[in-house]
Amino acid sequence: MENCAKKYLITTYGCQMNLHESEKLAGILTSMGYESTSKENEADVIVFNTCCIRENAEDRAEGNIGALKQLKKKNKNLIIAVGGCMTQQKGEAEKLHKKFPFIDIIFGTHNLENFKELLLEKISSKKSILAVMEKEGEIIEGTPRFRTSFPNAWVNIAYGCNNFCSYCIVPYVRGRERSRKFSDVVAECKELIKQGYKEITLLGQNVNSYGNDTKEADFSDLLNEIASIEGDFRLRYMTNHPKDLSEKLALTIKNNPKICKSIHLPLQAGSNNVLKNMNRKYTQEDYLNKVELLRKHVPDIAITTDIMVGFPGETDEDFNETVSVVKKVNFSGAFTFIYSRRKGTPADKMPNQIPPEISKKRIIELINLQNSINRKDSKNYLGKTVQILCEGFDEKKKLYLGRDEYGRMAYFNGNNQDLGNFVCVKITKTGGISLYGEKI
Repeated sequence: MENCAKKYLITTYGCQMNLHESEKLAGILTSMGYESTSKENEADVIVFNTCCIRENAEDRAEGNIGALKQLKKKNKNLIIAVGGCMTQQKGEAEKLHKKFPFIDIIFGTHNLENFKELLLEKISSKKSILAVMEKEGEIIEGTPRFRTSFPNAWVNIAYGCNNFCSYCIVPYVRGRERSRKFSDVVAECKELIKQGYKEITLLGQNVNSYGNDTKEADFSDLLNEIASIEGDFRLRYMTNHPKDLSEKLALTIKNNPKICKSIHLPLQAGSNNVLKNMNRKYTQEDYLNKVELLRKHVPDIAITTDIMVGFPGETDEDFNETVSVVKKVNFSGAFTFIYSRRKGTPADKMPNQIPPEISKKRIIELINLQNSINRKDSKNYLGKTVQILCEGFDEKKKLYLGRDEYGRMAYFNGNNQDLGNFVCVKITKTGGISLYGEKI
């Protein structure tokens, strides 16, 4: 019998937070009887969950939205919805509607949980809907989720941000920092572990300031409680702000074997002048002290980071300070990117914007440096046996794959029974940041 269920397609841009929120959108649509599809011409509802952290993310989203104009002409019943950070920017929803009048629903970050009502309203009224709330509201619990990342699961612990880094649009599109209730987070994690998930990643714009608003418990208390849940699983979290990292957190990582010995600690820049202009609220010395604190209690901890080049006013001397910190810390991995101007942020109006050719030269130097660190670190794995959580199968390599607790990807010969389980792999070869080995 032919399947007559309506279908949806969700395209996601940006961070893990957006990926998790797309799981909520998928959960809402699934609860309404829709089924997932990967083909645009099969979809009855197409949703774009957008990002605005960098200009290229917006450009890609707009390009893909515009490409649907012809499909919409062919299928008048197709519903196109656009939401996320891009549409939450002041005046962006109206601009988007004017540029692409065939979009049916435009919503923001603050009312994602109301997507069912918006979709039903569109179906019944046939009119375009612009529904972007200017201010964040209370956290809504109980939104259905359709998770597709087994054996890994994302769990939001907080929304919004209070830091107002001068280059960042997040506080303007995500609102002020709001922590979920301690009991709600723990209950969600218990249910996921009961369902067989082997890795939980706690999400927040700044996870280690969790609880500052509610005073119910702090981030370390939350980690301790989740790590005490019975079961065989790993616990990760991202992202952290250096100014909020405490000795209590370092001791929590040390004392809980379920908490991965890895941490993402964005540096952004190594120059105190640039850090001050970024409004990061710490110095190079502060950052290095936090790294020392972590390694004092957890000597083998893997530290990954974010680094931006080309921030307004960044001199060669400033950039060399960043290079110096990278060499001192010996990061396990780094997400490097060129500063992208964002309207509405203080940095957009700063003088001495850096020419693209200088930024490109700097980022190439930084990438080459980090790659050399990664290659050297990978060689230390040779001959060692590591525990890998098998996440999938690489069709090109014809090998199973997964990560160790430090976040390193390893490929190995396995079978379907390994999927979603921990596997011991002896490393026999390295390739840059990737590891290759034999299951034992």
